[in-house]
Amino acid sequence: MRRGYLFWGSVLILLAALFLLKAVGFIDDVLGFFWPLALVLLGIWVIVGAYLPKGFDEGDAFNVDAQGASQAVIKFSSGAGRVEISAGAEAGKIISGTKAAGMSIKQTLVGDKLEVKVESGPSMLPFIGPSSGIWKYQLTKAIPLSLEVEAGASQVKLDLRELRVTYASVETGASSVNITLPENAGNTVVDIEAGAASVDILVPERVGARIRVKEGVSALNVDSTRFPRLEGGYYQNADYDTAANKVDLTIESGVGTIKIR
Repeated sequence: MRRGYLFWGSVLILLAALFLLKAVGFIDDVLGFFWPLALVLLGIWVIVGAYLPKGFDEGDAFNVDAQGASQAVIKFSSGAGRVEISAGAEAGKIISGTKAAGMSIKQTLVGDKLEVKVESGPSMLPFIGPSSGIWKYQLTKAIPLSLEVEAGASQVKLDLRELRVTYASVETGASSVNITLPENAGNTVVDIEAGAASVDILVPERVGARIRVKEGVSALNVDSTRFPRLEGGYYQNADYDTAANKVDLTIESGVGTIKIR
C-alpha cells in the first residue's frame, strides 16, 4: 500500500470538503479550519502508521540487474531534499538502494547499453521519501557509467572515486553540491550547472584536471598550487596531458561559491 498517496489524497479531500462547505455557506474561512484539521489528520496518520505493517515501498531494498550490459546510462531526477550516490552495488547489479514512496525506476536494455531512469520526490516530507531523509544509491564499479543528476533545492553528494564514470552531468537549483571525482576511470567529462549553490569538488591525487568556470560565480576558490590558471581562463595541473586518468570539468553557476581542491 502506498501510504504517502493515501495521506496526501486525504489532505486533498479535506481541503475540497472545506471549500464545498464554504460554497454552501456553512463556513466562512477555509484556512482557519484547514490547519487544525490537517494537524489532527497528521497525528492520526502517525499513530496508525506505527501499528501498520511496512509496505513494499517504505524501506525495501531494491536492485537493478546488469542484464549483461557492458555500459550503462543512469539518470537521477529528484525533488527537494538530500541525495547521495556512491559505489557499492551488489555483484551483478547496476544500482542498489532502498525503495520508498515517491520513487519510480525504469530500465531499458538497448544492445549492450542499459538505460536506467530513477525519479524520486522530496526526501523529507511526511510519508514521502526514505525514513532516513536521504535518497541513497550505490552504483556498480564493474562497467563504464554515464550519469545525469537533476535536483531541485537539494543537498547532493556524489562520491565517484571508485566508479568508472566517463561522463557526469549535474543540474541543481539552490543547492549544496559535494563531488569527489573518479580516480581510475580513464577520461571523464563532467558538466555542472548550478543556481544559487555551494559547490565543493575534490580531484583525487594523480588525476589530471582541466577546469573551466563560466561567469556568474560570486566566490571562486581553486587550489592554484595544483591547478594554476592558464591563458584562456582555465585551470590545469602540469601533468594533465600525460595523466592516465583525467577529468575535463566545466562549471556554470549563478550566485554561488565554488571550491576546487
